[in-house]
Amino acid sequence: MPATLLSTGRSIPIGYLVAATLARIADEMVAVAIVLLMIDRTGSPALAGAAVTAYTLPSILSGPVLGAWLDRARRRTLILAGNEILLAAVATGLVLTTGHAPIALTLAITALAGLTLPMTSGGFTSLLPSLVPAGRVTRANAVDAAVFNTASITGPAVAAAVATAFGSAAAVGLVGITAAVGAVATLSLRVPDRQPADGDPPPLLTAVRTGLRHLLRTPPLRGATVASALGLGSVGMLTVALPLRTEQLGAGREANGWVWAAIDVGCLVSVLVVGRHLNRWPPERIVFCTVGLYGLVMLSWPAATSLTGLLGLGFLAGIVNGPTLAALFAARQRYSPAALLGQVSTTGASLKTGMFALGAALGGVLTPKLGAGAVLLVMACAEIASAALGWLATIRFAGRDATRPADSHDAR
Repeated sequence: MPATLLSTGRSIPIGYLVAATLARIADEMVAVAIVLLMIDRTGSPALAGAAVTAYTLPSILSGPVLGAWLDRARRRTLILAGNEILLAAVATGLVLTTGHAPIALTLAITALAGLTLPMTSGGFTSLLPSLVPAGRVTRANAVDAAVFNTASITGPAVAAAVATAFGSAAAVGLVGITAAVGAVATLSLRVPDRQPADGDPPPLLTAVRTGLRHLLRTPPLRGATVASALGLGSVGMLTVALPLRTEQLGAGREANGWVWAAIDVGCLVSVLVVGRHLNRWPPERIVFCTVGLYGLVMLSWPAATSLTGLLGLGFLAGIVNGPTLAALFAARQRYSPAALLGQVSTTGASLKTGMFALGAALGGVLTPKLGAGAVLLVMACAEIASAALGWLATIRFAGRDATRPADSHDAR
């Protein structure tokens, strides 16, 4: 992790930075490592894609339930560490079974880790209001978003490097080791235990319905969730189109990794520069603006005539999109009561992950028919539409929406 990130994050305990970074690096390594292992052992790109889908789609259903469970738990760090231990066990199982057991078993093992995937993002983020003073939550959100960007750069690069040097099984094994160390770091966090509420807590499914109702009936939170989820769904199309686009530019399909890195570096630079100032505007408006600007920049991508030009446009796209994640964290915290923050965070994370998986599937259908350049334009227009739909989702419906959104974690 860059030294600048550590110095900016003085308001966040170093233990949180270590635990969250390790958990997210392990998560970011998974897709690259599993794809390489599946192709090496089975020779089938289709099965590799199925494994990634098995890892991402289950979170659509599990996110709300896991979040409600996290909100009710006294020792939240035990649940988050359990997620990392499960990922470590799954990585071990994949090394042992892939290519040596029925593919259904391998996919089922992969799906186990996917069920708890929302904990890696939303679960850790929901701890921040308990770890930092209220006046520093805005900066803490920016640092936490930078942790995401750092992990998204580091994870795939490490997985690819280890697979190249030692084989794909070693890369999957490293996922397990990283997750296990992350579990130990998570258990060392000093997060205040939740105090038992007066009376018996509501049944888990009742709590799930309450959290979903809050998410749906709070207009600014609803809008930010719609824009971010649909926006990431359109980015899913890029995973298929971008390798073909870099190949058209004469750089080879593998060069698409450099473009992803340029986007993530741009995001990291942006959030570190402007992150502390994001409390000047309502967080949902920042989400709408940055998602829409991301789409506008993406409209220029098909015009790039070289890899260098595409890298520059990727960096610019990251610059304008960088504040999105920090603003989304702020929206969840500002408009959700403490008792529902975990569920709102994991539900939002699960929706984004699921939409990304569906977007990747759509990209796989459209790219052979339309071509990589046309899909890039479709993706850019979808980003702009996502921002517009998010803004429309903030319109209040009389009698259905809450009269005033919760403001329990206002970091202004």
